[in-house]
Amino acid sequence: MHIEKHRTIEAPFAWKGIDLQSSTEWIRPFSSCELDEIDAALKAVKRRGLNWLGVTREDFPLPEFAKELARIARELETGRGMILLRGLPLEYSPEDLQTVYWGIGTHLGTAVSQGGRGELLARVEDELKEVENTKLRGSKTARALPFHGDRCDVVGLLCVRKAKSGGVSRIVAAAAIHNEVLRRRPDLIDVFYSDWHNSRQGDERPGESRAYPKPIFGFRDGHFTGLFSPAYIRFAQEFPEVPRLTQAQEEALELFGDLAEELALDMSFEPGDIQLLNNHLIYHARTRYEDHEEEEKKRLLLRLWLSVPGSRPLPSGYELLFGSIEAGALRGGVVAREGWRFVTELRARQRTRV
Repeated sequence: MHIEKHRTIEAPFAWKGIDLQSSTEWIRPFSSCELDEIDAALKAVKRRGLNWLGVTREDFPLPEFAKELARIARELETGRGMILLRGLPLEYSPEDLQTVYWGIGTHLGTAVSQGGRGELLARVEDELKEVENTKLRGSKTARALPFHGDRCDVVGLLCVRKAKSGGVSRIVAAAAIHNEVLRRRPDLIDVFYSDWHNSRQGDERPGESRAYPKPIFGFRDGHFTGLFSPAYIRFAQEFPEVPRLTQAQEEALELFGDLAEELALDMSFEPGDIQLLNNHLIYHARTRYEDHEEEEKKRLLLRLWLSVPGSRPLPSGYELLFGSIEAGALRGGVVAREGWRFVTELRARQRTRV
């Protein structure tokens, strides 16, 4: 599928929320046979005494479901760019649930570090901490999260427990926003293709700059990407060394916010749901939530950031975020404080220590 820059994008991933809100086509239940395969793979891992972090695709065989996961991977790359898997049983112990989710993830891609902590399977929960804007990880709060993309090819969220109220997931197609900018404000389209300074949110290493330039929309070899986080652009304005936003950029950010609200699809996570999103094609957001008082009932999601083998090439400007911008490369994530970025690197270091 070849897409031309500055033209209306006609593709399955250019959907509008209003067209999908009453549909269930994007919701895919697990079958009983698939759940049986998952159970069998988990038992095999436990028999061998493997820790979830050491589990590879080969350690977690899913003979038939793996074929379906390959189809799901294609849907994420060339289809709608999103899917919701429904019905993963939560009777597993916390440790077994981690292993199951991780094992499914190995059939989609390679886990990458989600921040300086080096989280590979992150807990999305309210840590009840106040953090300055330029160090904020919104996933660790109960705040509303504005539309954004994460620093990886695919993000997966497994709902373990719902909030008492709120916490609704919202997603929107970047290509749909692109098309509406072209239709309503074509004078601003080149602003979206120009460089914007983004805060690195404290993930920079000693001697590195606190912000980096990157366009919002980009094309390479006919492949579109729209990955960005408007909050990080706003936060970068707190740094005196970063150029001030122009009037055109201010108008572009306001237009983005309006279009994201208008074109979004809302979905309520149920325990056992796994949301999978292509970050180059889909922005995600969350409404503010109120949590339960009891610790064992508090809202909890498990998150995977994945580098996927079927990924698209990225345009110049994404090197700092992704390392490599070549199609199918091992890329993305945040360098952990210990210096590694991918689970494969972490395993190699652990073997060396032994």
